[in-house]
Amino acid sequence: MTQLEQAKNGTITEEARIAAEAEHMEPERLRELIASGKVVLPKNKHHEFDTILAIGEGLRTKVNANIGTSGECASLQDELEKLNAAVEAGADSIMDLSTGGDLEAIRKAVLELSPVMVGAVPIYSVAANATQSKSTIKNIDPDHLLRSIDEQCAQGIDYITVHCGVTRDSIKRIETYERLMPSVSRGASILMKWMRENDQENPLYVHFDALLDIAYAHDVTLSLGDGFRPGTIVDATDGPQLEELIILGELARRARARNVQVMIEGPGHVPLNQVVANVTLEKRLCDGAPFYLLGPLTTDIAPGYDHITGAIGGALAAMSGADFLCYVTPAEHLCLPDKADVRAGVIASRIAAHSADICKGVPGAVEQDRAMSVCRKNLDWDGMMSHAIDPQWAREKLRLTSSKEFCSMCGELCAVKLSRK
Repeated sequence: MTQLEQAKNGTITEEARIAAEAEHMEPERLRELIASGKVVLPKNKHHEFDTILAIGEGLRTKVNANIGTSGECASLQDELEKLNAAVEAGADSIMDLSTGGDLEAIRKAVLELSPVMVGAVPIYSVAANATQSKSTIKNIDPDHLLRSIDEQCAQGIDYITVHCGVTRDSIKRIETYERLMPSVSRGASILMKWMRENDQENPLYVHFDALLDIAYAHDVTLSLGDGFRPGTIVDATDGPQLEELIILGELARRARARNVQVMIEGPGHVPLNQVVANVTLEKRLCDGAPFYLLGPLTTDIAPGYDHITGAIGGALAAMSGADFLCYVTPAEHLCLPDKADVRAGVIASRIAAHSADICKGVPGAVEQDRAMSVCRKNLDWDGMMSHAIDPQWAREKLRLTSSKEFCSMCGELCAVKLSRK
């Protein structure tokens, strides 16, 4: 049985006990949340890894790091270095989005070496293999697509992004609303091209029951992808996006009825004044399903700094109820990230997630800040470094005076010292 099915039956699994302990939550309470569909516990029955975590309502906001090759940059060693950088920076999840090189070998290595849950977008490898074999996206066979999804799940992927809400009807909304950027989702664009060239409906939508069979067999969590997430703030919260969200809510209900765990993916590029509304809509239309957000980025004009842009939107979204933040790196919109970009992206998203957790009253969140502040009060530099979200960077920036008690900003005129009296 799946984690969801066991939770519905009143069983607290070993994985649920571990995840509950990490959240300082009673296992029975976590079981109830999993059973309700408001929390997911991504854990493929074929995948063993160290850090088992749950995602959803009342829990610490989790952070995912995307890694993966492209057709132009296909080094397995580089991806493993990025994997290590992400984990060392505190990522709770890794997604392998590879589209170049030996995809099987890359996926296998990531699954073997990652100490955290692993996600993937199965259609990427199907489309990449078709291109590498000199075939075309048009020639992708729906049965082959489902077989490939099954094979990837059998390898141990814990959750998969599937763009099931991109339908022929929802595509029509793009023309009605005259979107500036029709789709910035690679998976959705692949499906849209296939649908257009074959004059057929989205196979992942048509064969959703078969997809549920696969997910149930391996206990894979479905992450229902937002193919029409806005790629610019001027397209945010428009007809195509909302049409797809309504469809995803319907599919999420079908998944839970079949005892398959499900979360919903969200935008994207969203101006600050629409972020809260986007979270509220997802929670309302999808019955409180965990919300997995890319960013969101609150402006389009910060290439090279989009990890900051994403952290701004991510903090507001998580404070409003989003549960899972996909990091954005400084390389977003510019190039494939390197390990330094990965580290910066994870740290920025973790800052956003923690800031939101303080507001949400997540157990243990504000206590971390109090411990840091006590060390600052005592000018305990070693203690401050130990509580820093990125101790390595903090130590590199630290400059103490000759007395070793004060930093170079204030020296003997330190406000903390002077105010003691």
